[in-house]
Amino acid sequence: MAFSAFSSARSTGPTGVLVLADGTVIRGHGFGATGQAVGEVCFNTAMTGYQEVMTDPSYAAQIVTFTFPHVGNVGANPEDVESRVEAAVGCIVREEVTASSNFRASAQFAEWMARTGRIGLSGVDTRALTRRIRMNGAPNAVIAHDPKGEFDIDALVRRAQDFPGLEGMDLASRVSREISERWEGGHWTLGEGYGAAPEVERPHVVAIDYGSKDNIFRSLARAGARVTVVPAKISLEEVLALEPDGVFLSNGPGDPAATGAYAVPVIKALLERDVPIFGICLGHQMLALAAGAKTAKMHQGHRGANHPVQRVGEGWGDTTGLVEITSMNHGFAVDGDTLPDGVEQTHVSLFDGSNCGIAISGKKAFGVQYHPEASPGPQDSFYLFEKFVGMLG
Repeated sequence: MAFSAFSSARSTGPTGVLVLADGTVIRGHGFGATGQAVGEVCFNTAMTGYQEVMTDPSYAAQIVTFTFPHVGNVGANPEDVESRVEAAVGCIVREEVTASSNFRASAQFAEWMARTGRIGLSGVDTRALTRRIRMNGAPNAVIAHDPKGEFDIDALVRRAQDFPGLEGMDLASRVSREISERWEGGHWTLGEGYGAAPEVERPHVVAIDYGSKDNIFRSLARAGARVTVVPAKISLEEVLALEPDGVFLSNGPGDPAATGAYAVPVIKALLERDVPIFGICLGHQMLALAAGAKTAKMHQGHRGANHPVQRVGEGWGDTTGLVEITSMNHGFAVDGDTLPDGVEQTHVSLFDGSNCGIAISGKKAFGVQYHPEASPGPQDSFYLFEKFVGMLG
């Protein structure tokens, strides 16, 4: 099976391709960096935040298909970068990337993509590609850009076929920072940028970096915490030596079961010591694994800024049943059917009923699958940071 789509905005031939492992070739116009990159193709339904998506380490080894057709029209700027480590290797968009029109832009999106080594492909029927992913699951593929339009398709197919896929892959250790450091950044305000965190005495949170977004640490600081960020493979002794009032488990890429090989024993030991714990995305999955649940690869994943999540179970009082509009980015999920006794499901997706939150009975430990630090419009979930920091007094 093969299909191709070309942008009518240019008269030149295709200068970019997406080659799937099954031999499908999707042609379009390349932009950004030249060369080729391999990964899993996923889709994101958000209408805003493309630069944050492209710099989110949770997208490591992935090629993002944006379902919103106009990507790049607000340009790029340093303030919207979520991380400077490995993240998405490329993106696929419908319309040609035009000149930016936004007062915050300091660079054109295509220029920024080239400077940061990311490959783009425009002029693609992203609706057809998204439907294919929804029906068949996320495929492995190679994205390539050559201004001359010269591609060895057979070699690209072989490279896509040789990619092992994300199942069984530990990517957290690849994108985590190597040293511990105090987080200094504060909340962002228009015209002023990111301020400094307040100097007053605050509860100390040790944040384990499995591939974190900077806005998570800003949100912890905004909620009243002092934050120290540490590497993914930190030992229990090193965590305890920092004298944390609580431990945060960050988002990140890859298979949670693979990352859990070194992360889960540390989390189990922290639970045994009754250390308060809060996990987001991969961190939520790590907490669930430590509590005895299992995780599984999803058919297409959840990626977008408009995912409805409902509060369920005990402990919510009058807000039980309330629906939050959330931002999500995950291709693995906690299997709700495997939650053991003593682990309560606190949130569920209204799209497919999958698990989106847990709390551990008798412990100050909870996690959510979505991203409460991401604010694409709604800020429905910031209360989770306040809830966690409030446990630490």
